[in-house]
Amino acid sequence: MTQLTTLPAASLWQRIAARLDHLFAFGLMVLCAVALGASPASAQSSAPFVIKENGRGFDSLQDAVNAIGDRRGTIEIAPGTYRQCAVQTAGVVIYAAREYGTVTFDRRSCEGKAALVLRGLGAEVRGLTFTNMAVGDGNGAGIRLENGVLNVAYSRFLNSQQGILTADNPQGRIYILRSTFSGLGTCEHSAGCAHSIYIGNYGSLTVKESRFEKGRGGHYVKSRTANVVLENNSFDDANGTGTNYMIDLPAGSTGTIANNWFVQGRDKENYSAFIALGAETLLHDPDGLVVKDNTARFVPGLNRASVFLADWTNSRIVMSGNKLARGLTKYELR
Repeated sequence: MTQLTTLPAASLWQRIAARLDHLFAFGLMVLCAVALGASPASAQSSAPFVIKENGRGFDSLQDAVNAIGDRRGTIEIAPGTYRQCAVQTAGVVIYAAREYGTVTFDRRSCEGKAALVLRGLGAEVRGLTFTNMAVGDGNGAGIRLENGVLNVAYSRFLNSQQGILTADNPQGRIYILRSTFSGLGTCEHSAGCAHSIYIGNYGSLTVKESRFEKGRGGHYVKSRTANVVLENNSFDDANGTGTNYMIDLPAGSTGTIANNWFVQGRDKENYSAFIALGAETLLHDPDGLVVKDNTARFVPGLNRASVFLADWTNSRIVMSGNKLARGLTKYELR
């Protein structure tokens, strides 16, 4: 047993979150260096999966994860399309494309869940693409997060039942930056609807500078987290099929929804609102939720009545600076 596991829970999560934030910043520095013509240190092995800290190479992603075990490590992934998946049960693992945008995980899921099933202390995903993820219960995802904290950056989730699906972890947090979620969601299975992002009762969810488009059912973001920060994202439903809300906070949530761009398409299962708050239950007091400086409209030529924010909680919502198209009501208590 490592020393980390003997710490109080709050201290443990604070240390993990702080460490991952540091690693996340470092990864962005590396990306900037590559853009300027520099290149990261070359791997010491020609194998597709290399543990950066010691240069050990593996043909199997699962073998590389197992080799890191309950420690912290970075798996650098060579360009290519892989029919592989992995389950992480311990430690802190960074899954990083050697060249962002050149690594694709296609079709293969572990435990009938996802390409990456994560239940260690923490994980980070950098520059990966997940596509064509489908399983029998309709919840096939690029990432299934069952425990720990998670950072995602410069990644794509395409043409699957879900992009990211999580369990509950009130002490955990999720941070997503500059990623794309396209062709996701379904309401065709007995397990209920799948969504582009479906986050359980986590401590917080942050999504910044990301794109959501071409939904196939369900919501684009569904989150039961206590706190949300959704800023500078685009929600383009113009080519969506049978979709519902852009943002669904079914258990109540505080935080900020700001500077996002929303377009509602024609083919909707439910077009009654863009953002829904507290439609199912009230786990978290949303008093003080800030919704500001967003732009929302319909696709050209569509005349329809809808509500920008539908509220089932009767809480104090701070709304300002939102630019809404004709036919959109700013707020409605339901």
